[in-house]
Amino acid sequence: MGSNDMILQTATKVVSFIILLFSLHIFFAGHYNPGGGFVGGLLTSGAIVLLLLAYDIKTVANSLPINYRYMIAIGLLFAVGTGVGAFIFDVPFLTHAFDYFELPLLGKTSLHTAVLFDIGVYLVVVGATMTIIQTIGESE
Repeated sequence: MGSNDMILQTATKVVSFIILLFSLHIFFAGHYNPGGGFVGGLLTSGAIVLLLLAYDIKTVANSLPINYRYMIAIGLLFAVGTGVGAFIFDVPFLTHAFDYFELPLLGKTSLHTAVLFDIGVYLVVVGATMTIIQTIGESE
């Protein structure tokens, strides 16, 4: 589906970068505000789809050599592992835990197990979305 439109390709590089940064912001802000792994994953997928529209599948696959099916599996391991990890501390499945830590650049920061679960969701959403889109794109 790629094109040779120089303006589209140049604008896509800038816009995709901005979308990826915004998806990271939404991912990390999702702990206290709306957002998180699902919305961040959808935004990341949107940025990659924009790259697919401006370039062809082979060009994007060469720039982002990611096997999205493995990404789904790793995301599921993170999400399920976070829930199962609660059993180690003899608490119910998916029990949320957090504590405050002093980090070098960030200062006093709270770290939550929900972030690990969100990472899993993020990876599953990006992997599933891109697998579906690539499958549809390859069949045409």
